[in-house]
Amino acid sequence: MERLKNSRWFALIIVLTAPFLSLMDVFIVNIAIPAIKKGIGASDAELQIVIAGYLLGYAAFLITGGRFGDHFGRKKIFLWGMALFTLASAWCGLSHSAIELNIARFLQGASASFMVPQTISYIQLLFTEPEDRAKAIGTFGLVLGLASMAGQFLGGFFTYEHFAIAGWRLIFFINVPVGIIALTLGGIFIQETPMDKSARFDVSGAVILTLALFALIIPIIQGRELGWPLWCILGLALSAVLFGLFVFDQKNKLKNRNALLVNFSLFKIKDLNIGLLCVLFCYMVYNSYLLISTLILQNGYHFNALLTGCMFVMFGVGFSFSSFFAMRLVTRIGKTVLQVGTVMMMVSIGLQIFLFQAEAISPQVVFLLILLHGLSAGWVMPPILNVTLKSVPHHFAGAASGLYATVQQAAGALGVSIIGGVFFNKLSERKAMPDYHLAFRYAAGLEFLMLVVLFILLIFIPGGKTSAQHISE
Repeated sequence: MERLKNSRWFALIIVLTAPFLSLMDVFIVNIAIPAIKKGIGASDAELQIVIAGYLLGYAAFLITGGRFGDHFGRKKIFLWGMALFTLASAWCGLSHSAIELNIARFLQGASASFMVPQTISYIQLLFTEPEDRAKAIGTFGLVLGLASMAGQFLGGFFTYEHFAIAGWRLIFFINVPVGIIALTLGGIFIQETPMDKSARFDVSGAVILTLALFALIIPIIQGRELGWPLWCILGLALSAVLFGLFVFDQKNKLKNRNALLVNFSLFKIKDLNIGLLCVLFCYMVYNSYLLISTLILQNGYHFNALLTGCMFVMFGVGFSFSSFFAMRLVTRIGKTVLQVGTVMMMVSIGLQIFLFQAEAISPQVVFLLILLHGLSAGWVMPPILNVTLKSVPHHFAGAASGLYATVQQAAGALGVSIIGGVFFNKLSERKAMPDYHLAFRYAAGLEFLMLVVLFILLIFIPGGKTSAQHISE
């Protein structure tokens, strides 16, 4: 027992349950989306919010979550975050209406934003030697890959097989025993870290940002389905006001040396500005692709959930394989890695637009298409972190990493809202196979255009080698 208490690697395994569960929940819900719609009677818009609401909660409090760990203790915030995530997961599984599920999903995402940053902090504090830290980061990456594959498979398995409890509920209940085990082991074996009582956090900034994101995302999703009522138009106008207020608030706090959520001094770094735009388009494509491809495969081509989940496991396999090499190449040849990967993603999307117009398609062909897309994404998504943060000074590393993660999650929500909205807008009431062809062609076509924009943006980022240091920071 005493040996385990002093084991850094055992502590790492425990805290890695946070990113594992938080990422698995993105993928497991994606595969189960058709079953959730049927089981809870959700509208198309409410279905989008199931995904977007989680990402919004995650994005809004990531920076605050990290600073809570600094101030109150990383063990304490990890355990509180895991406890709330476990309870929110149980609430998701017990939900009886779409609105109840979406509130629980937002809380699930918000609680994830408090527990996940503690994992990164523990890696920094427990593994100070470069070689050990590299191994710990490698383990972190491996866990993320396993989470994506486990989520895809379990989402298909639970919703395809017949259980006493509806499968879509089980995808949330599965988090409960894992959360309880993590809480028990964490309470016993994780050591508390030194607290920095001088660490400050900007709660009002987080609230303004959350309201601004909701005022933007919810009207985009609901407006299409409701015929753009006045409240949706006013909501979008309010989001512009709130984003303006957020900028003013952060600049004012920077001037007065108060705690702030986003340090706007970062935006003086040209590489970072362009890089964040690249992140925006990259993750809008990524999260929306998972949604629209799941819908056309399950609802259009009527592949069962288990087969669809196994297809998307190939995405995780391809992604993990290519990202392993991409992270090594990006330190040598810089942005060229991302440009190659972006072109590969464009080819992948183009092939799917062409082949998904057939009345029927072989599962083997779909396996290969999704494998190709995973291989392509692996060349873009992990290295984009290094390329974006390569010119950030060391003393801004923490602030820049928090900003990056926030943009990443918010971009996912925006992609599901806009591109998912285009997809649903092109479906007729009867939702026959030709309707799914049309919907996918328009939505994937928009993704293709976003990849073109991403490629153009990459041209303006100075080339050259990048450092891998920012992953650990």
